[in-house]
Amino acid sequence: MRTTKRFTPQVLARFMAEGRSTGTLADFTPWHRVSRGDPSSEGRSHLLHWRDRFRELLSDGEWKGSLFIILMRNVFDSREQFKLSCGPAAHELQAYDVSAPGGLFDGTLKIAADLGIKHPKISGHGETSDWSFSTDNLLTLVSPRGVKSLLAVSFKPKRIDSLPDRARDLLLIEQEYWRRRGVVWLLITPAEYDKATADCLRCSSGWGLMSEPLSADILGEASAVARTLASASLSRTLTAIRASLNSDLETAQHAFWQAVWNGSLTLDLRRSWRPSAPVRFLTQSDFDALNPVISRRSAWKM
Repeated sequence: MRTTKRFTPQVLARFMAEGRSTGTLADFTPWHRVSRGDPSSEGRSHLLHWRDRFRELLSDGEWKGSLFIILMRNVFDSREQFKLSCGPAAHELQAYDVSAPGGLFDGTLKIAADLGIKHPKISGHGETSDWSFSTDNLLTLVSPRGVKSLLAVSFKPKRIDSLPDRARDLLLIEQEYWRRRGVVWLLITPAEYDKATADCLRCSSGWGLMSEPLSADILGEASAVARTLASASLSRTLTAIRASLNSDLETAQHAFWQAVWNGSLTLDLRRSWRPSAPVRFLTQSDFDALNPVISRRSAWKM
């Protein structure tokens, strides 16, 4: 059982002392963590190992969103539970690139005042402090020429029109925070992606992500076999991969799904979970269109 029951100024001070929401790449520490010492999140928490560290995800929506992010080919870094500055602060891209926009950018306190929205506060043990907003995932993208940019993504389990006015006001502050930095902010709900696609990613993530990576030669062979059998059942495809690799069925499963997750196979992810269902492939553009992050779909239209 977690020992801390609610957020207080003392809890946020502890987060700061621990260096949360600092660092980059494998050295990054999220602001909110899956920890016994942290207040419980509203949803189910998940730990997902990717790129040399565990990603700390506080809901099913964040977990599914992270799976879509992992499919992206241009992600240089991914920082979950990223804290927004209350006061003026340097541009978040400065962590990687000294040529990023200079100067100080407005924090949530000024933005709330400009928008006429009451900034949330927390209290406890006789103290009061301003609440620290966070964005579910701050992505650092890199172009083919090596230019870095940011993309902020938040996830909600319900449609935006079902949220109370106060919740929408707080999202407006978050959106404006990133707008003033020239960063696109996406709000993704289940309406922005196909449920079957998310289910396929969830069910295949164990085969594609949580196993020892196979060699490029093995994945290339598995991809070639799978493409020659387009529209065959998954069972038949895996049997053919097994024969071609002279391996067991488990290795064939890993080879097939790792090829999907690394982008070698642009599988139609809307397929049924049944092994007898056919395996179909899409063009790269149609495959990318299944991904709400790549497609920049957002529930927030303001």
